[in-house]
Amino acid sequence: MRFTALIACALIVAGCSKEEAAPVDTAAMVAPASSMSLESLSGVWNVSVMPEGRDTTVTTYVLNTTDTAAWMFAFPNRPPIAMRVTGMSGDSVMTETGPFESSITPGLQVKTTTSTVWMQDGNIAGRTRVSYDRTGPDSVVNLRLSGTRQ
Repeated sequence: MRFTALIACALIVAGCSKEEAAPVDTAAMVAPASSMSLESLSGVWNVSVMPEGRDTTVTTYVLNTTDTAAWMFAFPNRPPIAMRVTGMSGDSVMTETGPFESSITPGLQVKTTTSTVWMQDGNIAGRTRVSYDRTGPDSVVNLRLSGTRQ
């Protein structure tokens, strides 16, 4: 009886023990995405703004990032608007602007825009969220950005 109990305990211990994990092959690991630098975005860019899901350009502007500490953008025939770089993560730069008059709907005030831009095939691409100074379902609009260096 004692021998049977001893065998049962041994089987339980063996069944509950963990297998050792195989060593990790660090040579096969994929390197993380390269980090973005403000210097790599430095320049003057012609930017098109489109609704998400459509290729129709609703407005354009010139983005000047030559001074990495003071980004500016300007709609055609309008004074430049300051853009604040609010953060960087991986290959993306986050910015914020506002308030200013909408170039899509003249007379309507934009409270803020929050954008994320990144490099794609030598150009910039991104998304922006526009908050308008009005109420209703269209007070926030999501747009796409596409820019080429001048």
